[in-house]
Amino acid sequence: MGQASTYFNYKLIHQCGQTGARAGVLSTPHGIIETPVFMPVGTNSAVKTLTCDQIEDTGAQIILANSYHLYLRAGTKLIKKFGGIHGWMNWNKPVLTDSGGFQVFSLAHLRKITEDGVEFCDPKDGAKHFISPEISMEIQHDIGADIIMAFDECVPYPCDYDTAKAATERTHRWLERCFKAKNALSNPKQALFPIVQGAFFEDLRRESASVISSFDAAGYAIGGVSVGEPADIKNKFAALTAGLLPEHKPRYLMGVGTPEDLLDGIKNGIDMFDCVLPTRNARHGSFFTWEGRKNIKNKAFQEDGGPLAQGCDCYACKNHSRAYIRHLWRCGESTASTLLSIHNIKFLIDFSKKAREAILADEFGDFYNESCRFDDGTGKRK
Repeated sequence: MGQASTYFNYKLIHQCGQTGARAGVLSTPHGIIETPVFMPVGTNSAVKTLTCDQIEDTGAQIILANSYHLYLRAGTKLIKKFGGIHGWMNWNKPVLTDSGGFQVFSLAHLRKITEDGVEFCDPKDGAKHFISPEISMEIQHDIGADIIMAFDECVPYPCDYDTAKAATERTHRWLERCFKAKNALSNPKQALFPIVQGAFFEDLRRESASVISSFDAAGYAIGGVSVGEPADIKNKFAALTAGLLPEHKPRYLMGVGTPEDLLDGIKNGIDMFDCVLPTRNARHGSFFTWEGRKNIKNKAFQEDGGPLAQGCDCYACKNHSRAYIRHLWRCGESTASTLLSIHNIKFLIDFSKKAREAILADEFGDFYNESCRFDDGTGKRK
């Protein structure tokens, strides 16, 4: 079931001879996406602290919006009146929306899952809501993103086998309903990506990958990671799952996006990544460099006239010193978070581009070994 739209096409351009890492091109109604790609997250139809012009200046090819949050506020019918997400936020490049499944999962004590869907309470005002696979498709149809995600059930880490199995099987049943609802809405300019679940059980992951691959989709996603598991377990199951998905379709690892995550994911054959971490870290003063993560609050930067990262050509690095940005941070100026967010997003986008160049040159193995393999600022190699 399911049918990939003619508006979407993925070409696998090259696989690195050293590692098998992939470089491709994904065509969408709002533009071409060169993979591997990092996708900034705009939860409420805005990447936090940035304007659309600033996002575009980072080189972003595609951004995410959150259907759960937009359903609650401003309301997706209103967004539809403005021509969908592109007209609403004046962004003319591709957009991806998640289904709301992960956000509902994170509510824990505020939601009830049944076969029909999920009943939950808005944590801000206590109002009751219900989302089913069909309603999720309608929500995302109204938002109008290029790529939409299937409504799935995500389980925490750790969880027992029976819980994981039940959630995985429900995800598969919901997927069929998602495709039926999506097809009934008749919008070929939207591509629905199924999501592999299965928690951290190899047989469930294999079964889930097999089921979702039976749907003729424009791409496939790996969900259920970054839910509290150690990095080595995350990498093991991301690698396992990626290898089970169709070779000539894009593979999207959901909610993952540190430089280390990108390195491991790309090495394991993954094409698309997203994460709120670049802007969240920026709001806490943290920024990426080729020597690992650093924090602008450190006194060592008080008189530092250098850029946030050597060789970076983002707006912040081209125009301001570490000393100046530290001063803004200490004064509580929101501009500090904006500048750090611009830098962090640009760093990950450029990181993905450099990885792509290395893949095309059959040198990704060297790039992997030479790149920033550091932990959170301690200076010790992983």
